[in-house]
Amino acid sequence: MKSVCVYCGSSPGNKPDYIAASEALAQTMAEQGLTLVYGGAHVGIMGAVANRLLALGGEVIGIIPEALVELEVAHQGLTQLLVVADMHERKAKMAELSDGFVALPGGLGTLEELFEMLTWAQLAFHEKPVGLLNVVGFYDDLLRFLDTACAEGFMRQGHRDLLLDDVNPNELIARMMSHKAVYTSKLPD
Repeated sequence: MKSVCVYCGSSPGNKPDYIAASEALAQTMAEQGLTLVYGGAHVGIMGAVANRLLALGGEVIGIIPEALVELEVAHQGLTQLLVVADMHERKAKMAELSDGFVALPGGLGTLEELFEMLTWAQLAFHEKPVGLLNVVGFYDDLLRFLDTACAEGFMRQGHRDLLLDDVNPNELIARMMSHKAVYTSKLPD
């Protein structure tokens, strides 16, 4: 794993723990020599993770749609900023440039991107690790939902296990680096 796509909020959230966790993740990525691929904004948790990795001498690739550049949220100090036509092109480019995916706290966009990568992994469209950094219990209810979906027969345990979750960025990245994809059929036995 040489590059990690980080999905996260364009807002900082209401707790300082969210920014602190993004900076800790950036620290871990710098120590491992990992390139950050992300949404290209200078605001919120997105800006915090990028700024920290840049300050540590890391490489940061931002990918942002033209419409968001026009709103003046594009980060102008990145290693590379790719401006694309729309969100579909953004997500495809992020997936192409990344060897793994991590979700930090965020809203609808973060969840949509996370679940798209999990769905692609479930369907064996990729074998890249997908992680979730569960900062101060932010994702506890989501993890319970996934467990309930398994218990109620809507998801196989092997698909639930595709999401690597941890509260510690060092542990999460270590688990992702040693990840070996195991295909579980979605079809009934």
